[in-house]
Amino acid sequence: MYEKFGQFIDGKWQKSEKNESYEVINPATEEIIGKASKAGRSDVEKALKSAEKGLKVWRNTAPWQRSYIIRKIADKIREKQNVLAKWLTLEVGKPLAEGVGEAGGAADIFEWNAEETKRIYGQTVESRFPNTRVHVYYQPVGVVAALVPWNFPLILASRKISTALAAGCSVICKPDVITPGTVMELVDICKESGVPEGVVNLLSGDPASVSEQLIDSDIVKKVSITGSTRVGKLILKKAADKVQRVTMELSGHSPFIVFEDSNIDTVADMAITAKFRNNGQVCISPNRFYIQESKKDEFINKFIEKTKKLKIGNGLDEGVQLGPMTTAKRLSEIEELVEKTKKEGAKVLLGGKRPSGFNKGYFYEPTVFDNVKDDFTIMKQEPFGPLVPMLSFKTFDEVIERANDNDLGLCSYVYTNSMEQAHKASELMETGCVAVNTAAVAVAEAPFGGIKQTGYGREGGSMAIKDYLNIKYTHLGLKN
Repeated sequence: MYEKFGQFIDGKWQKSEKNESYEVINPATEEIIGKASKAGRSDVEKALKSAEKGLKVWRNTAPWQRSYIIRKIADKIREKQNVLAKWLTLEVGKPLAEGVGEAGGAADIFEWNAEETKRIYGQTVESRFPNTRVHVYYQPVGVVAALVPWNFPLILASRKISTALAAGCSVICKPDVITPGTVMELVDICKESGVPEGVVNLLSGDPASVSEQLIDSDIVKKVSITGSTRVGKLILKKAADKVQRVTMELSGHSPFIVFEDSNIDTVADMAITAKFRNNGQVCISPNRFYIQESKKDEFINKFIEKTKKLKIGNGLDEGVQLGPMTTAKRLSEIEELVEKTKKEGAKVLLGGKRPSGFNKGYFYEPTVFDNVKDDFTIMKQEPFGPLVPMLSFKTFDEVIERANDNDLGLCSYVYTNSMEQAHKASELMETGCVAVNTAAVAVAEAPFGGIKQTGYGREGGSMAIKDYLNIKYTHLGLKN
């Protein structure tokens, strides 16, 4: 399936110099999907030179022309949504319907940034001197290295590529070896839509070596990474040597707070939607469930009742709502965390094992725990899977303090019919995003990102493009 692609450099697909490849596995069947091209050091150098040339062209392309091309990419993503969805199901394992949804979200992001291209506003400041003028304007930061993870490869590549293009930057995109085909298909769409040679490049290969070489280069002026906090810190240390601009969206460990005045049936539905999307392999997945004492039993019973109805299986099959974990490593880590949580004293109310009837695939049942305490490993370590620890709380102040007692700060969820509690909780949560009475968080028109050890910078909304632009101030004398 990867033969038509390879490394995308200078506007064309080509084999890596050494013609090396690596195998990509279907997590639902454990079968080899195909062999993808593996970049070597010379390929990275070629991509860097290509992006450097592409930058000169793209930064001097009129904003309205850039906007037209970016919008065309959005339209083509929608045309090819079924193709992209199939890639996502084969590589990530998510149900086909979720893949279609991700394609739609990716198109929205390109459409949004097509409009942002036209709205890079400068500023005129009143000068203190009668014969001078003060102008502030924005310029592209330069070549961008876009490091894309495997869990939402299409959405996350789209955020980085589209924002770079909107700002007038060229970009080198590095997909994960787990999900290269999805991003290759997206880059091919960029080519079809008229993006000039060298403006968008793709390097497929070992994440550590490719990333290191990109960041070591003087050509790369900005790095955008979505990944774990551990990897983010390594990237940040490398980028510091070059004083490169960095946008980081790292790990999350989202609290899900349900106050007693909530409609429990409705909130349980939203909890299942938020928790089990991509089988919990989501940075904004709710991972710490705090239910007010008087409604805890009711919420748990509703949640379990509804979760039992979810269909597990190959995402290509009709009606499947839960696919496999994406890798054997992820499955093993989930199993280890479940055993550790049990040993620490938690009670398994649902799941806790691989589902019966599957001889192949990295499947794991949705798992609900009770008798969990705040100091358990699962409350500090991001599960990144279908694990649901249930806890109770008594008061507003207590739950806010407990929910904020974490080094990560990406997203939080709050459910209440009290406007006072809703406003106060959203203001007090130490996270970059807060969802109140909704399961929807990541939308193209809103700034997405975190605080604390989740990183900094934003993707989406009108603020994201500023991370791809340099600010220039000119003090202009009218005569000499």
